[in-house]
Amino acid sequence: MKAVQLLGKEKIRIAEVEKPTIANGEVLVKIKAASICGTDVRMYKNGYPGVSEETPLTLGHEIAGEIVEVGAEVDFYEAGMRVAIAPNMGCGVCDQCVSGNTQLCPNYTAFGISLPGGFAEYLVVPEKGVRQGNITVIPDALSFEEAALIEPFSCVYNGQMLTADVTAETVLIIGAGPIGIMHAMLAYSRGAGQVIMNDLSAERLGTARSLVEGLITLTSENLKEKLDEVTNGQGVNLCIVAAPAPQAQEASFDYMATRGRVLFFGGLPKGNSTVSLDTNILHYKQLGVYGCTGASLTNYRSSAALVASGRMSLKGLISERFSIEDFNAALKNARDAIGMKNVIVFD
Repeated sequence: MKAVQLLGKEKIRIAEVEKPTIANGEVLVKIKAASICGTDVRMYKNGYPGVSEETPLTLGHEIAGEIVEVGAEVDFYEAGMRVAIAPNMGCGVCDQCVSGNTQLCPNYTAFGISLPGGFAEYLVVPEKGVRQGNITVIPDALSFEEAALIEPFSCVYNGQMLTADVTAETVLIIGAGPIGIMHAMLAYSRGAGQVIMNDLSAERLGTARSLVEGLITLTSENLKEKLDEVTNGQGVNLCIVAAPAPQAQEASFDYMATRGRVLFFGGLPKGNSTVSLDTNILHYKQLGVYGCTGASLTNYRSSAALVASGRMSLKGLISERFSIEDFNAALKNARDAIGMKNVIVFD
């Protein structure tokens, strides 16, 4: 079968590798769609520990496909089921796993990170993933391409579930990439009164407006003054920083209403992750500050249900579809921030 392998920093090959076989507790999935994530781009640009030409890694963790084979000891799952795959698997016995947060397990494994991922024609879901619930059945009406986007949306869902109710509130999202747009969609779905998006790119803000009805967009010049005008000087109730920019995190406290919340979504570049925050604002406005990473399997299942129901339509985020042979073109789009989500599709 064909697979996209990372060999090291800025080294990718589309390789012919042996089609995997499964053990009694495992499931074999024929991949139908896998979308490119910012994590894939960072791993390509920076390399990844333990990955080399001698020990390549098949990338891809935003995955959907069809079950083609199940092991003799597997219950419930059957060949022919259409499925989406959550990537992170915990050890199953630590406190984080027992709490349901397998993505926070100190010894977690993940497709496309430490296990062969979804930029390949077939994927083995190991017994641990089968038993922990990493496989979610999807309805016939949901396309595989949209189902692949359940994974990044589940990370968005996880972050917003940490930040309390937003009914009738003002939400500011910094960053108009696909993650920022998913945040805007979810905030409106949860009852936000107004959603404001900020980005350096006027083009990306225009795309965001076309995908999210009612969205207010603001460029970065004199952003605080613009926000004061939009909020009548009150500030925003929830600020989500969905851009890997230290300066955006540093400035976020200036935009906040009293008793507001700030969510730092995603990480900052290595070596540039220390920021200066005015903790007097935190103190006197009684702000809440949150971080988030990944998604629990409960988050993933809830996100899958929202997407499958049609209440959270992600299909508009798919900018272009590519075959696996054209992976390098798709990666270039993602690297250069061309479009939103670039999806590898399989026959």
